[in-house]
Amino acid sequence: MKKIITTASAILLLQACTTFDPYTGDSKTSKTAIGATAGASLAAVIAFIDNKDKDSRTRNKRILAAASGGAAIGGGIGYYMDTQEAKLRKQLRDSGVSIARDGDKINLIMPGNITFASNSSNINSNFTSVLDSVSLVLEEYNQTIIVVSGHTDSSGSAQHNQKLSEDRAGSVANYLRGQKILSDRIETVGFGETQPAVTNKTAAGRELNRRVEITLLPIEQS
Repeated sequence: MKKIITTASAILLLQACTTFDPYTGDSKTSKTAIGATAGASLAAVIAFIDNKDKDSRTRNKRILAAASGGAAIGGGIGYYMDTQEAKLRKQLRDSGVSIARDGDKINLIMPGNITFASNSSNINSNFTSVLDSVSLVLEEYNQTIIVVSGHTDSSGSAQHNQKLSEDRAGSVANYLRGQKILSDRIETVGFGETQPAVTNKTAAGRELNRRVEITLLPIEQS
């Protein structure tokens, strides 16, 4: 039976999630608010994966077979994710990308002001170097599922925002595939305006809500 993330579970995820890096140029946004962003989004991502993946074991076996040359997770998932997080933090320092950690899950939060032009799903040319840095780590730590999720603010119609969020997630996912990241590892989902980080009533809030997140979920070897 598929598991559904309940409101209570989402709250627990919010409480457990810790975030260290603020968004670039937004000194007024508290770390607590950004942590809440990551927690709410993570709950939605987990629900999406749980309800979508009918035969995760088959896919995971393919991924692990392709990753045979990588460092094995074995029983050390926490350490594996610790070292991956440390490398991501080193690679992404001063990039504008926030990194949140919740247990053995890592969330990369990429604000819209550095990833895409307004109302566009074309990746900004000056952001590709950041995705290149992410790809280097993802290629090395190749025993994870990568969920790329797109989010928008509430401006415009819900239908338009849903399509835009899907297109933006797809653009980032396609870029990662172009950097030799195994396609089997990558899932995409658009949440439209349904997972706001903060209020959409202010320009600063809407800017935070326009974002793409990359969630890394470890695969445990059987």
